[in-house]
Amino acid sequence: MKTQLSLSFENTAIAFESKTDKELKKANFLFSNIGKPWLVKLGGIFTPIALKLHLPITGIIKSTIFEQFCGGETLEEASKAVAHLHKFHVGVVLDYGVEAMEGEENYDKAVPEFIRAIQFAASKPNVPFVSIKITGFARFSLLEKLHAGETLTESEQQEYARVKKRIYQICEAAAKHNVWVLVDAEESWIQQPVDDLTDEMMELFNKQTVIVYNTFQMYRHDRLAYLKTSFEKAKAKGYLLGAKLVRGAYMEKERKRAEEMGYPSPIQPNKEATDRDYNAGVKYCIERLQDLALFVGTHNEDSCMLAATLLHENGYEHQHPRVSFSQLYGMSDNISFNLAHAGYRVSKYLPYGPVRDVLPYLLRRAQENTSMSGQMGRELSFIKEEMKRRKM
Repeated sequence: MKTQLSLSFENTAIAFESKTDKELKKANFLFSNIGKPWLVKLGGIFTPIALKLHLPITGIIKSTIFEQFCGGETLEEASKAVAHLHKFHVGVVLDYGVEAMEGEENYDKAVPEFIRAIQFAASKPNVPFVSIKITGFARFSLLEKLHAGETLTESEQQEYARVKKRIYQICEAAAKHNVWVLVDAEESWIQQPVDDLTDEMMELFNKQTVIVYNTFQMYRHDRLAYLKTSFEKAKAKGYLLGAKLVRGAYMEKERKRAEEMGYPSPIQPNKEATDRDYNAGVKYCIERLQDLALFVGTHNEDSCMLAATLLHENGYEHQHPRVSFSQLYGMSDNISFNLAHAGYRVSKYLPYGPVRDVLPYLLRRAQENTSMSGQMGRELSFIKEEMKRRKM
């Protein structure tokens, strides 16, 4: 007889056990303000200007939104957050949050930074992942040209060979140190070369174990089919698929471009279709764990509960070596900490980097959060519930 799964995302005592009263009050203040779109819009306009004018606002940013969503300005600073999360059995996905500047010199400089992150991860017991974006190592317009199937000039072919070499060096270092690499998804009009390059790395490094993961954005209506195609390709070529499932991050941009350029939108018709495909992807992967590894990257409670339940019902250990859950640092602690408490493998996406350089990431995070009004309301309600429980 199967035992009943004991897991709830409503337990605020577990959700916020890592936070002091002072930290909880600060989170309450921050989420109350992030929920105001006009304030976020104003901040998005004013903050970059203030930094350009060298106004003394870096300290304010660091002690508020940066502290909530980032691990620190350096790996050394981030190590404090890593150690704190480890106390509660929560792992870390290291995410160098600096938006890369274009140029061969900058792309080359990024490689040792990521190898350093891999070495750092290997030295910690709870940092199994690092995250990379191909656009951090390649010119966007080069990827556009590749995606469109246009013939590259001889110099562009050499440029692309350098891109491959950079990604290979990172994946090779990851394989050497047994750290797993999550390759982020990008905009639909450059995604094909990202997929091709990631497939190439998976074929090289995912023979006995999964080192490299590709990302499947389920808000695109074609990605469930592509997940299945990727699995069949991996089987045929004799490597293991690494599948990171997310809903997606470029929805408004994608729809706008499709409308302006007159092609069919790659985005699902509604949220229900996205949820359906995401959950179908989770089920598909859990049924094939002997040949793939699954990374459940979502803030959606139903999808997390589905994955946890499927593992439990199929008799798999909760701490399955090929299934990981993840949420962003500073958000959805009710999911992350309750999953960890129930014995599941869960990690927080932990961005780090200098405040000024991570600012584009932070502003995007704030803007995304205002569009997720339901999510923000839920975050705030959990915080207030815990404050009430603590009689604060």
